Amino acid sequence: MHTLVQQQLLAANGLADADFARALGLIGAHTVDYADIYCQRTAYESWHLEEGMVKSGNFHIEQGVGVRAVSGEKTAFAYADSLDVQALTDAATAVRAIGRAAQERTVALTPGRLAPAQYGSDNPIASLDAAAKVALLQKIEALAKAADPRIVQVMAGLVCEHDWIYLARLDGRSHADIRPLVRLSLTVIAQQGTRREQGSSGGGGRFDLAYFDDARLHGYVQAAVSQALTNLEARPAPAGAMTVVLGNGWPGVLLHEAVGHGLEGDFNRKGTSAFSGRIGEQVAARGVTVVDQGNIAGRRGSLSMDDEGNPTGRTVLIEDGILTGYLQDETNARLMGVPVTGNGRRENYASAPMPRMTNTFMENGGYEAEEIIASIDRGLYAVNFGGGQVDITSGKFVFSASEAWWVENGRRQYPVKGATIIGNGPEVLKYVSMIGNDSALDTGVGVCGKDGQSVPVGVGQPTLRIDSGLTVGGSQV
Repeated sequence: MHTLVQQQLLAANGLADADFARALGLIGAHTVDYADIYCQRTAYESWHLEEGMVKSGNFHIEQGVGVRAVSGEKTAFAYADSLDVQALTDAATAVRAIGRAAQERTVALTPGRLAPAQYGSDNPIASLDAAAKVALLQKIEALAKAADPRIVQVMAGLVCEHDWIYLARLDGRSHADIRPLVRLSLTVIAQQGTRREQGSSGGGGRFDLAYFDDARLHGYVQAAVSQALTNLEARPAPAGAMTVVLGNGWPGVLLHEAVGHGLEGDFNRKGTSAFSGRIGEQVAARGVTVVDQGNIAGRRGSLSMDDEGNPTGRTVLIEDGILTGYLQDETNARLMGVPVTGNGRRENYASAPMPRMTNTFMENGGYEAEEIIASIDRGLYAVNFGGGQVDITSGKFVFSASEAWWVENGRRQYPVKGATIIGNGPEVLKYVSMIGNDSALDTGVGVCGKDGQSVPVGVGQPTLRIDSGLTVGGSQV
């Protein structure tokens, strides 16, 4: 991997290890705590199909270099949308001003220790030609339309990415990675009389396009069509405080937003998270264990190394209800005096890294999903979620349910529409009373935003019963 990236990314742009060593030496001639150089080339391709026609398509390649120097809590960052010796030298000269002049430092770069690869290096864009990619979208469209005569409109999209990354650090370590990423999305519109409702699904991961076999295409179609047809029968959602059951898999996005961001190291170092200074405290009900794991092979949020060259791994954040740790990058770990967890991530070479989630999920409990639903006298079963918002400082969140059911006497009575779930992240986990044995990650569609940067992530959880702490916003009181 390292040699391949040196040949195809560095040498192709007239660069060698010696150029990075000299640039790091320029930075190291000033007193800084840490510095790195991040080179990246990304090939991106997308296709969008609607009503059997290609509505849009896009292909582009971007490459450049980002250089960072850190002194105490201060960070200097410079980037260039080109990849050559001059851009490298100019960026290194710009960031070294953050430190005080000192003795000149010589940096000798050597490949860092290799973490196990979590994905292959083949280019997914080249795994099918243009005609085959369009045919793939036409196939899923045909399957969706054939699934039910009430499906009147289908929209499908396909995205492929291929990243080449080289990282050189002031401590002499150099690292390389090649990252594939694919995502297929499907939205269907169902109509019954004058009423129209939609359903969505999709998936992907760090694979090539062979990942989208017939079984997965049928699964995406079944999920999207079922959601749309269910919503055709939906009644207005109830409103008020009530027992809520959250479905497994993608509803873990609530966990990601309401709890996960609050466990990132920068918010906790600055004291702006509701979880700041609470290591060792009980912050959730017994049985609740929350994990961030970036080394699950092929997953959308997985990385063979983070964007600072550290191996990703399994970080237990909450164990049996007790807060045990935060997600850390190099800078925040150093300032907090704790180990790095391999969660330093950046959107691209033009972005400075920060602590971010990878694949974040809650582990299994002991209940069957149907057993949990059967335990409800009156309440809401939120099968799936759409969008949501959270305030990191207060922990308050609002999420919309894209599919939900009203439950009485342990039985699903009818689907409801327009339900929003309102609560407080640090508080809601205290009211988890039943945890399912069906923990699952989402199908591979997650994108996380923070400070203007977006990165691919995974979310997940088992079916959960939450007795209080949640309010359902709806149109029926």
